[in-house]
Amino acid sequence: MCEYCGCRAVAAVGELTREHDLVVDLVAEARSAHRAGDVARMAHVAQRIAATLGPHTRVEEDGLFPVLAGRFPEQIAALEAEHRLVESVLAETAQSVPVDPGWPLRLLQVLDVLRTHILKEQDGDFPAALAELSTDAWESVDIVRARVGSFPRHPVNGRHTIGRSALNHE
Repeated sequence: MCEYCGCRAVAAVGELTREHDLVVDLVAEARSAHRAGDVARMAHVAQRIAATLGPHTRVEEDGLFPVLAGRFPEQIAALEAEHRLVESVLAETAQSVPVDPGWPLRLLQVLDVLRTHILKEQDGDFPAALAELSTDAWESVDIVRARVGSFPRHPVNGRHTIGRSALNHE
């Protein structure tokens, strides 16, 4: 993410960025599991990504995007479509490890989409939000965050990550 606009100093953007950072770490973990041929681990990581993105997406779509959509309708529509695509592939792990032999490749493809999506938000949407959102709009974003919460984070080696216990996976 850019370092020049100061948008990370806004608490709402800082939290969204923290969640992006966590997801990027999880994407790397999913790719590692794929290289190891461990589909069960890929599914577990996909569940962790989905759990992180659940509240994250609500904050964006219910708090941040409505304000930006008036000025950037095509970009916001594209981001929301990407949310649906990512959610659909991650949802395949909701009940169990997918048995479809094509699922691991679908996951890797959607994780590539997700990585690009994160860069678009951090390099475009978050700085635009800093310029576009009023104090009232930021308060609305904070209200959405309070309503949906955040996925639990646990410090590990000085970094915030989600722990397996947060998903009942010890």
